[in-house]
Amino acid sequence: QYNQKLYDDPMLKNTLQAMSQDHQVSLIYVQLDGRVMFNSSPNNTIQQIDLKTSLHYDLYHARVEKNTYSIAFPVVDEVTQVQVGNAIFAMPASTVFVDKSHTIPLLLFIMITSLLLILCLLMVLLRNKFKRDIIQPIHHLKEYSEAILKGNYEQKSTYKIMDEIGEVYATFDQMRMEIMYLNLRRDEQDKAQKELISNISHEIKTPLTTLKAYIEAIREGVCPDMSAVMEYVEVMHNNTDTMTRLTEDLLQHALKELGQISVTLTEQYSRDMLLRILQPIGHYVRTTGVTFIEPPDIPNVLIQVDANRLEQVISNLIANALKHTSAGDSIRVNIELTLGQLKITIADTGKGIIPQDMPFVFDRYFKGKLNSNPKNEGSGLGLSICKHIIEAHHGSISFKSVQGQGTVFHCLIPLG
Repeated sequence: QYNQKLYDDPMLKNTLQAMSQDHQVSLIYVQLDGRVMFNSSPNNTIQQIDLKTSLHYDLYHARVEKNTYSIAFPVVDEVTQVQVGNAIFAMPASTVFVDKSHTIPLLLFIMITSLLLILCLLMVLLRNKFKRDIIQPIHHLKEYSEAILKGNYEQKSTYKIMDEIGEVYATFDQMRMEIMYLNLRRDEQDKAQKELISNISHEIKTPLTTLKAYIEAIREGVCPDMSAVMEYVEVMHNNTDTMTRLTEDLLQHALKELGQISVTLTEQYSRDMLLRILQPIGHYVRTTGVTFIEPPDIPNVLIQVDANRLEQVISNLIANALKHTSAGDSIRVNIELTLGQLKITIADTGKGIIPQDMPFVFDRYFKGKLNSNPKNEGSGLGLSICKHIIEAHHGSISFKSVQGQGTVFHCLIPLG
């Protein structure tokens, strides 16, 4: 009934004909027995086809017309859902496949467009990465630098990733800590220098006042005899020694600050030189009631040395020992060869150095806290000057100390 209606209805045929032309396909409708009921091609007069060879339910390359493809679809009655025929569509290859001459420009356009989009995306990603990984860290470093310029050394610069930028951050933070340390040291030195000037001014004023008082007493005839005069002279002599020591410390400090403590190294034998230094020092130490133990033997070797500066070092070390010893204690000097160097050891049995003071012994202006006798208190420059002189000899100075047992200083001077 369906097939007969299609065969007898000219309007339906015209509609199918128009649709076929609009879509550039040819339509052949056949019954299940192979009879052709409709053909959109007016030139094709086939009335019967072989369904076994002509029906292809997938895209099939026609054997007769090489540039034509065909495909068949079953036609089912909407009411009974029973197949009543087959619709065979034939279409030119140009509608199935795009001409290569047209596809190449299209592909090029797609590729270029895709590349441009990818490049734009990469540029956006790189910009964000550059901003995150370089611009922002540099901006933060700028803020840290401005904080340091304003004197804020506590703001720590941190970077989570240890790459090149992280290494720059670590180096910058190390520099910040070094600047902070140097600034603190400078403030401490400025404070200590002011205290030094104040203390020495006070210390010089005291012996000057004493000298003036004793001179006026002698001039006014207060002393009844020569014995009293000599007693006054001895007091005046001690006070002049104190002023001499203070002014010498100031002079050496000033020379060191200017880099003008001259050390002239000459080649000479060690034994005679050290004997000339130690003999008067030993005599002076014994007058204080402290036992002075001379070295049992002095190696006689050639060394490059400034005898005057070495005498200053030994005198300062023994004077420092005398400040921490009392009558009955001893100061021992030993000189020996060790590993191609002349080793000078000065040991005392005095009070020793407290552990809190040990890191600062060679610092300028530093005065130990253990010395409670203001009379023996120095300027805090002696050991710093000793270190400077020994290092100018290309040597080294070190110490060991036990509180309550004494202190040992070691000076090493290379052989000539």
